[in-house]
Formats: sequence, C-alpha cells, structure tokens
Amino acid sequence: MHVLSDANGLPLLVGISAGNTHDSEGLKPMIEGHQTRHDPHNGRHFKPQRLHADKAYDRADLRRWLRWKRIGVRIARKGIESSERLGRRRWVIERTMSWLSGYRRLSPRYERNPRNYLAFLGLAAALCCYKRLVRLTT
Repeated sequence: MHVLSDANGLPLLVGISAGNTHDSEGLKPMIEGHQTRHDPHNGRHFKPQRLHADKAYDRADLRRWLRWKRIGVRIARKGIESSERLGRRRWVIERTMSWLSGYRRLSPRYERNPRNYLAFLGLAAALCCYKRLVRLTT
C-alpha cells in the first residue's frame, strides 16, 4: 500500500504494488499521479514543496529525480538517523496508514483482485477525508 498525504495526514493519493517490489519503486508513480492545482487568476501552479519519507526511499536516483522536479527532499538516511525516533513530519504518514488499516476489509488483505483492493483503499481514503471534514465543520 502506498499513500501520498498532505501535511495534516489527509490521504491525497493511494496506490498498491505487488508484495515482492520494494517500496521505493512506488514513489515515482505516486508523485507523477499527483495533480497540481492551477490558479487561473495569477497563473500559478501549486505543487508539493517537500517530501518527507522514511529510510526505504533513501536512494540517490530518487533524490536527484525529486530535486529535478523541484521538490524538497526530507528523507531519513540509512545508517545515520535512528528509526526509533520518527520525525514530527514522518509521524503524520504513519498515523494516516493507521487510519486506513483500521478498516476491516484492508487490514488483512481479503481481496485477491488488486482492482477490488484498490477500490476499497480509495473508499477508505475518502471516508478518512470525510470524517476529518465533519470534525472540522461541527
């Protein structure tokens, strides 16, 4: 399961990959799949400014690719940063993953068809966003 979230932990984009592929292989499709907002009044594009990730994404080619896309890189370095102490920003995605895995259909993967699992994952992400919206408006 791959999740791209905003700074508050709301899931923006979800995706899945096979169990035998490394997590870092899912980063480029997630970033490419994220649509930037366009403000027609002043012609600005709003794109992600920084990417916070754990040690699984610590690869030189991914860092170069993200810098080429003009996205700031905050990735924990292997052998330097302790995995016991999650950063303030990286804890946000861990909480989001916890929200998504709280849905019974997703935690043990019951679905054999990846399209069905991705549909349930998207539904869970939409429900997380809806719950947050209701909590903010009431």
